Amino acid sequence: MSYTTQMDAAKKGILTAQMKDVLANEAISQDVLFERLAKGTIAIPANKNHKSLFGFGVGLGLRTKVNVNLGVSEDCCDPEKEYEKAVEAVRMKADAIMDLSTFGKTKEFRRRLVADCNVMLGTVPMYDAVAKYGKNIKAMTKDDLFNVVEEHCEDGIDFITVHAGLNRVAAERVDRNPRKTGIVSRGGSILYEWMKLNDRENPFYEDYDRLLEICKRYDVTLSLGDGLRPGSLKDATDAPQIQEMIFLGELTKAAWAENVQVMIEGPGHVPLNEIVANMQLEKKLCHGAPFYVLGPLVTDVAPGYDHITSAIGGAIAASSGADFLCYVTPAEHLRLPDLQDMRDGLVATRIAAHAGDIAKGIPGAIEWDHKMSDARGKLQWANMLNTAMDPDKAIAYRKSSMPSLDEHVCTMCGDLCPIRRTSAKDLVAQEG
Repeated sequence: MSYTTQMDAAKKGILTAQMKDVLANEAISQDVLFERLAKGTIAIPANKNHKSLFGFGVGLGLRTKVNVNLGVSEDCCDPEKEYEKAVEAVRMKADAIMDLSTFGKTKEFRRRLVADCNVMLGTVPMYDAVAKYGKNIKAMTKDDLFNVVEEHCEDGIDFITVHAGLNRVAAERVDRNPRKTGIVSRGGSILYEWMKLNDRENPFYEDYDRLLEICKRYDVTLSLGDGLRPGSLKDATDAPQIQEMIFLGELTKAAWAENVQVMIEGPGHVPLNEIVANMQLEKKLCHGAPFYVLGPLVTDVAPGYDHITSAIGGAIAASSGADFLCYVTPAEHLRLPDLQDMRDGLVATRIAAHAGDIAKGIPGAIEWDHKMSDARGKLQWANMLNTAMDPDKAIAYRKSSMPSLDEHVCTMCGDLCPIRRTSAKDLVAQEG
């Protein structure tokens, strides 16, 4: 029996290779996986042309996934450095990589990632349209935009971000509700500019069926972008953001009717006390579709430390329904991240995702922590270091300051190590 997409296969009871991968790495039954894929509350982004892919599931009841953004820009155009980031991100257990390149030989770099990376790969075709056709945004035609979308799908990209919900009505909400930071989405700003300059509707909204047909042909998951996400706390949960989300919910149902898998992208900058409400709104308005959030950052005043502000928000988001976290690095708002920025941002976001999984009771999540606690309680340093989320850093810190008298303790407590002093065998030795 043949199938068009993972959703179509689930409806027909066909167990795909990518579904087998998910079942082998998640605490979920085949029947439940079929049910949730068919409903759309789980997606498996898996382009038919991404031959090296290991299947990852995103959605209800699964481990919260983490994405790493990378890609060249006109000012920092070094594909080898970005490729090095991709290799390191996979080694450090990122679940997905988004290539956001806006300059240079984008197709060549994209195809290299598809050939070499076995994690989910995403892009924003609108960025590449600007790179491919130059910066005359007004002159780009509908066909130009859809041709770039199809090129990315044909190249093997698993999920594409398209800001189809930023239509003329949503754009008017921005015009009528002035924001402190306006439109901070690059893809959203390009489409907003195109609509204004041409006095036309968003092509991806107007010809949405054409977009769905392309996605269905290659089994590409449509990541419906939040072109009006808030870029500051003041703009969070405002009329433009919610208006666009309403349209995204309608577009989600239309995609599911064609068996096209969907994820919804979300904020952004959100005060701590509004994060749960944002998660609930998305799940309600977008019918339980997997939610993919950037952060959210819980304060605007910490440039250089935004991997921390986003990890705080990401942990709360994951615990209250977000399924996929896009990492934020210390370089956010300041520069293109370097390799160390990528590492720091990825670990911070993985911590947030794991903390969220513990809170929402993902089976097996807390067992990792129990394993670490068992090793700590027995002062088994090799097990502690190897169980760490980032073993390289833990090992380096341990080696940088070793105790001089007792290798079982650390240089923080030394002879006053409470675990060592209160262990049964040491108490017996003291009595003797």
